[in-house]
Amino acid sequence: MVLDLTDKKIIVATNNKNKAREIREILPQYEVLTLEDINFFDDIEESGETFLENAIIKAKAVSVLTDDVVLADDSGLEVDFLNGAPGVYSKRFADSDNARIDKMLALLGDTTNRTARFKCSVALVQRGELVADFEGILEGSIAYSREGENGFGYDPIFIPDGYDVSLACLTPEEKNSISHRAQAFMKFSSTL
Repeated sequence: MVLDLTDKKIIVATNNKNKAREIREILPQYEVLTLEDINFFDDIEESGETFLENAIIKAKAVSVLTDDVVLADDSGLEVDFLNGAPGVYSKRFADSDNARIDKMLALLGDTTNRTARFKCSVALVQRGELVADFEGILEGSIAYSREGENGFGYDPIFIPDGYDVSLACLTPEEKNSISHRAQAFMKFSSTL
């Protein structure tokens, strides 16, 4: 991969402040700009059927406006009991983080089949062309109730394999050492 990142600047195709904060923590060696930083306020329709397709759609939409490297991720939760749902609809599963968690807990009820995973696909695009893609997966299970105050999204009900507490109980540093997003973005960083 031949990219000119001498200025250490990348654009991440997101306006999600929590996601941007995590990416900055994962990639402290880069100047991470968001869509707001480049005055991009258009809605990008995520019409893909996979996380990677959605990441590519977002990255390409932004990359045609700049010569800078653009990274976009799409990520979500796949629950085995729900045949992989909510998947690419993780954010659209309900109107808010609390509503999404309530809906998930209600759908699972008291089932013991609670295995799940977070997946993250990252697309690296420059000048409208896909240069590379990266994936991270964090295996775990869904808790029976909320736990912890850190993180966002489904973090309060996701227990990573090897842990007995949810992601929301971990410090940001602990989460960023194992998360699906950290895995994908570290793969990007290690290829340069």
